[in-house]
Amino acid sequence: MKHGFREPWSVVAWFLAPALVGLALFRLAPIAIALFGGFTGTRLTGETVWVGLRNYERLVRDPAFWNSIEVTLLFNVIVNPLQILISLGLALLVLRPTRLVPFFRAAYMAPMTVSLSLTSILWAILLEPTMGPVNGLLRSLGLPPQPFWRSEDQALATLIAVASWKGVGYWMVFLLAGLLLVPKELHEAAMIDGAGPWQRFRWVTLPLMRRPLAFVLVADTAANFLLFAPVYLITQGGPNGATALLMFEAYQAAFTYLDKGRALAISSVILLVIGVLAVFELRLLRERGA
Repeated sequence: MKHGFREPWSVVAWFLAPALVGLALFRLAPIAIALFGGFTGTRLTGETVWVGLRNYERLVRDPAFWNSIEVTLLFNVIVNPLQILISLGLALLVLRPTRLVPFFRAAYMAPMTVSLSLTSILWAILLEPTMGPVNGLLRSLGLPPQPFWRSEDQALATLIAVASWKGVGYWMVFLLAGLLLVPKELHEAAMIDGAGPWQRFRWVTLPLMRRPLAFVLVADTAANFLLFAPVYLITQGGPNGATALLMFEAYQAAFTYLDKGRALAISSVILLVIGVLAVFELRLLRERGA
């Protein structure tokens, strides 16, 4: 009896071992290195030394770091709810049985097939202020051309639009899967009771979508906090720091200024902020009684 109880667990352990080893090597180990590295510095000789909280003290006194914090938080406060609302709307749209559903699904998921780097280059060309096709279309309609990436007022909004174009189709897939799991019997019962479309959505669909929405919100927040390619390839944090996200600040510290300790300290701050926001978001959307 005792042997029969242990044997299944040993089989499970062997099957899980490769995934756990991969998790430890490629996820947990880099996190540990980043957390430790934030307390170290590099001498001119290349030697790594322990500096304690000096990297964090320098960050606290650095206006560029606080600007990147402000830009990153503003970016995420706007882009995360925007992407989830659009994704949920698209999921509800393609859930309806119409002839155009296959076309809509393909159109919404097409950006998923394009890498983020290629997406950045594509939108850099499309939104180029002088020769870009978008401004050409605006001129043909009698509207003034827009600076887009080159404007301090428009650059962050343009980045939000591009990130949403890339991301909403991906998150739509998860929300669509959640919608398909909502029992049709509940909607039918609500219709019999006289509930309209909005009432069914408010009182039937949304309560049963808490788990998919919580997952998408946390994953979307993490993905947008780590957004890097469009900033690196298009704006370089400009104009005037308008798109200087934290990930780009970490990159600059590591590869432009060769300050590994500062870069790892910024990475640790990003990890901490993502963790705090994830806990808050999960508590916000947790099921009642859970």
